[in-house]
Amino acid sequence: MRPLPLLLLLPSFAALAQPVAALQPMAFLAGHCWKGEFSGGKQTDEHCFQWLYGGQMLRDVHTVRSPGKPDYVGETTYYHDPAANKVAFLYLENSGGHSRGTMQPVDGGLDFPATDYVGAKGKTLTYRVRWTPSGDAYEAASEMLLDGRWVPQFKLLLKKQ
Repeated sequence: MRPLPLLLLLPSFAALAQPVAALQPMAFLAGHCWKGEFSGGKQTDEHCFQWLYGGQMLRDVHTVRSPGKPDYVGETTYYHDPAANKVAFLYLENSGGHSRGTMQPVDGGLDFPATDYVGAKGKTLTYRVRWTPSGDAYEAASEMLLDGRWVPQFKLLLKKQ
């Protein structure tokens, strides 16, 4: 028996999983990494997506890299919440912050309605995001709630790697 060659094939099987119906709008992301540069060109953000448990969930591991600084790393798990009949997510990151929210497919993209990010020290930031796919890329546009109004936080074009 030679188990090692079989283990090397596992990542490709994970990319080919059939997702549950609720996660189908996110299927274009699975099995790929997507990378974008923040304005100024000094920071990058890379998201790598893979199916979990035969398509029951989708994992997104993302890393923000900045010269001379430790990487900012986070992981999001998307899943169908049958009680709410929505796609929900849990986000955890390496500095101790977290977020819970939902995703809604909309014409032309994916909406992540307003939710709270809670930092390690308890400070809360309310934010919302829209992902708009376009060929081998998608645009991520994030807004934050500041003094009762929505203001741009960032806009990033992530390209398939």
